[in-house]
Amino acid sequence: MRLFSPRGAFLLLPIALLTVIPLLVVMASFLQPEPEIWSHLFEFVLPDVLKNTFVLILGVSVGVLLLGVPLAWLTAVCQFPGRRFFAWALMLPLAMPAYVLAFVMVGFLDFTGPVQTLIRELTGSSAWFPRIRSTGGVIMVMSLAFYPYVYLLARNAFLTQGKRALEAAQMLGMSRPCAFWKVALPMARPWLIGGMTLALMETLADFGTVSIFNFDTFTTAIYKSWFALFNLTAASQLASLLVLLVLVILGLERWARGARRYHGRIVAAERIVLTRCQGFWASAACTLVLLTAFIIPLLQLITWSAQIWREDFDARYPGFILRSIGISLLAAAIVTVLALLLVYIQRRYAAKSTSLLVRLATVGYAVPGTVLAVGVFIPIAWLDNQLLPIAHALGFDTFQILKGSVAVMLLALAARFMAVGFQPIDGAMQRISHNQEDAARTLGVSERGLLWRLHIPLLRGGVFTAMLMVFVDVMKEMPITLMTRPFGWDTLAVRVFEMTSEGMWQNAALPSLLIVMAGLLPVILLVRKSEGE
Repeated sequence: MRLFSPRGAFLLLPIALLTVIPLLVVMASFLQPEPEIWSHLFEFVLPDVLKNTFVLILGVSVGVLLLGVPLAWLTAVCQFPGRRFFAWALMLPLAMPAYVLAFVMVGFLDFTGPVQTLIRELTGSSAWFPRIRSTGGVIMVMSLAFYPYVYLLARNAFLTQGKRALEAAQMLGMSRPCAFWKVALPMARPWLIGGMTLALMETLADFGTVSIFNFDTFTTAIYKSWFALFNLTAASQLASLLVLLVLVILGLERWARGARRYHGRIVAAERIVLTRCQGFWASAACTLVLLTAFIIPLLQLITWSAQIWREDFDARYPGFILRSIGISLLAAAIVTVLALLLVYIQRRYAAKSTSLLVRLATVGYAVPGTVLAVGVFIPIAWLDNQLLPIAHALGFDTFQILKGSVAVMLLALAARFMAVGFQPIDGAMQRISHNQEDAARTLGVSERGLLWRLHIPLLRGGVFTAMLMVFVDVMKEMPITLMTRPFGWDTLAVRVFEMTSEGMWQNAALPSLLIVMAGLLPVILLVRKSEGE
């Protein structure tokens, strides 16, 4: 592979700058500290934020592994009643945003909720019931929301192993549990680390869940610094620290993987048949997780929505829905077009420099939305200030031109979800062999004609998947929309935030239910693609 492609670099650089500029702006604030701000942060903000973030990372890491790995092992390797159903159903919690699960759990399990109310009616007291509004409650909710990342990747890992590795270990004298710990888990290590890293990225990026629990982390501190204290500089300083933390986690993930390479393919090996007692407990464990993480919260949302929809569904709701769909469609179209360009240029001008720029363009998914919102807003605000004299000279009486516009929101969303659009299109491109391209050239197709007559038709499935996944991710996305939207430009996610901020769980149920229903589409698509049976 060539080291450098001038044309490829020239074409990719503008797309990569969508993500690079916000990150550089945020990191520049770290390199230019203001003593007064840092003194305030170190004294009043960082102690609690760092402690809470560390506890959250540790707790969620343990939680997603304890949930995802055993469930993946049971559905991939063992045979028990309901296994085929649970194999795909346990991925359904991906359709429910963590902030929706959070307020449902609080409303369901809090002192005034139906569970504690029933306990008091039966026993006279619910004082012994664990508090849901606690550190443990936040960790539990996030573990339930994010365990599917570990489950999905771990299950694929166990499917590639089949039963033969365990049989070989048992022939060497290991018991079945010992073979699991010493053979199966080490072989699945890259998948487990990858799934846990995804869960931790989502944990660090989360804003809605920690806001509902009033659990201060970097994302809430950035939001409060900007919108409560009106101090954008403090927000950028905090954002720079959060970027450093993300980079550290990504570096640790690469270090943990090391130089190891694992190869395998899904094999139709004979499953371990569990006894009747073991099968019962396996089915019970899968049922309990599915009920807690998806079915009960969904039923609670439906119940609340049915109780209040006549009062809550007013003239504002068509606006919430149309704005949510509109911004999601726009973002999906922009990201898909840019991702298609990334994939084609990477294929057409293969070089190490091209691959580097593609990685930079798609790194935004690992960056929390609050960080990108700050990183996009600062240069836009500077540009606004440069354009104001020109606007006034032309007779426009305005205080802002670009700030608080839909364009700013779209820039941040495109940077955040570029990787979501890139991955399915790139996967589809990898299935187009160079032999097909050579055959087309021999038939007289030009290089430009290859894109329209060969690549585009064969990439349609990947393009559709990319648009669908970006559309639903933007529908669910909260911090970027909340922090960069024009005044009064509310979406379904913003409606959920406003209602949960007031503790109005029932009023938040209807917009949440609409978001969950939209989220089911890519999950169903993911289930169909991930099933290797």
